[in-house]
Amino acid sequence: MKLRRLAQYLLAMLAAAFFILFLLLPVGGVVVHGCDARLLAEVFCNPVYVNALIHSLAIALTTTLLVAVITLPLAFWYDRYRFPGRDAVNLAMFLPMILPPFVGAIGFQQLLGYYGVVNSILAKCGMARIDFLAGSGSFWSICVIEALHLYPIFYLNIVTSFGNIDPNLEDAAANLGISPCRRFFSITLPLLRPGILAGGALVLIWSFTELGTPLMFNYTAVTPVQIFNGLTELESNPVPFALVAVTLAVSLALYLISRRLLAGGGAVAGKGNSVRTLETLPGLRRYVPTVAFSLLTLLAILPHLVLILIAFSRVYYRSVLPHGFTLAHFQEALSNALVLPSIGNSLRYSLIAMAIAMAIGVLTSLVSTRWRLKGGALTDFLAMTPLAVPGIVVAFGYLSMSVRFRWASAFNAVENPLILLSIAYAVRRIPYVVRAVSSGLEQTPVELEEAARNFGASPWRAFSRITLPLIFANMLVGGLFAFSFSMLEVSDSLILAQKSEFFPITRALYELSQILGSGNSIAAAFGVWTMLFLGATLGVATTLLGRKIGAVFKL
Repeated sequence: MKLRRLAQYLLAMLAAAFFILFLLLPVGGVVVHGCDARLLAEVFCNPVYVNALIHSLAIALTTTLLVAVITLPLAFWYDRYRFPGRDAVNLAMFLPMILPPFVGAIGFQQLLGYYGVVNSILAKCGMARIDFLAGSGSFWSICVIEALHLYPIFYLNIVTSFGNIDPNLEDAAANLGISPCRRFFSITLPLLRPGILAGGALVLIWSFTELGTPLMFNYTAVTPVQIFNGLTELESNPVPFALVAVTLAVSLALYLISRRLLAGGGAVAGKGNSVRTLETLPGLRRYVPTVAFSLLTLLAILPHLVLILIAFSRVYYRSVLPHGFTLAHFQEALSNALVLPSIGNSLRYSLIAMAIAMAIGVLTSLVSTRWRLKGGALTDFLAMTPLAVPGIVVAFGYLSMSVRFRWASAFNAVENPLILLSIAYAVRRIPYVVRAVSSGLEQTPVELEEAARNFGASPWRAFSRITLPLIFANMLVGGLFAFSFSMLEVSDSLILAQKSEFFPITRALYELSQILGSGNSIAAAFGVWTMLFLGATLGVATTLLGRKIGAVFKL
């Protein structure tokens, strides 16, 4: 017994050492370097940097508000009513996430550009063209694109929280004559607080640190773009270190506030064995949720559909639909020197990242959920911290670490980013593996393993023959998320992949989109492949976990 406990503590120390080495050390190094009084004074006294920070926060708050307004009614309808197409909703909710938002920005620009689809419709109706993307238009375009990409995360958290509410609480209030509106605001909404805070925090932090979308719109007045643009002059201008430190401080503050609020709410929301009976709205009202879900899904995938049209178009200018179709862009994409190598690079990076994320994620889940070791909660906290640490901070930290430490020089990102980029991908995706596996462990009674042990099975044999098969679907889902989202990671790829022969898919997409002339068309053709790939992956994950997939996106 003592030997088994010792082995568990050694494994827990291995997981903790990983987070210390590849999360705390690089991020801490950036913070130490960036927390220089002179550099911080430059950041907070220079209106260029202050305005960028304000704009970043404004984008984050606006995006989160848009997401909340979009998803709360939909989650309510899904939880309470039976309507046509209800079974397909969970799968449809993932459609916006099959492409990085910065690639969807290509389609969005075609939609709202001065000579794009919407303006072509206005011109055909005899109305003047409107420059939607000029001035404040870029700000709102970024917010809308990010909201349409991130609302599934918020939605899944809200649906999961709805499912955890005991319907008897609302039934008792109804029997006392309380109106439906008052029941929602006095009973349901307070019990939804864990889901609202968890989903809202993820959306807030994600949109605050988003790099790709503002970069595509050439919207430089945000902190992540300033950090990215400052990478080429770090030796002469170390201000990006301070910008990274400030970005991290804001993100961690948002994360810790959310954790604090989560710790104080939701305890009474457990529903026990009660199951809500779905209602059917009378008459045509039963189609209202179906229409709402369909309209939102169409709006969310519209940039993706336009991207597909761009990929197949001969000429797509001053028109609603392309002037002719061709496969030439797909041929150009496949023959381009960046494309095929980037696919192979991304596969290598993502497979290694998936293996690391699954190994550390499963180990962390066992430490915190099954073994109940002292300090297990700290290990779980470290595993979830990457949700609060922006990818641009992690990548910046790795870049700095490979230069500052002799032992890390072997991982030089400029010479070959294979190791650092794979680890960066893994660190960012470990939280999804931890939440997926922990969810499975919490639903698997430990008594099953103990019974096997009582019949003489070793701890490993009991785990591998009893628990492992029961949580295999959860492990598979966590691994699929780690792999697929690593394939489309933006911030780490743009910063750590410096040479074209090491470009992953997202860096190649960005470089292709910058080519004058046919660059957007080639990037769109390449983007279609990534949509098909990630769509299939998310479809498998949704099928395996169903409604419980919301647990993957919890803080």
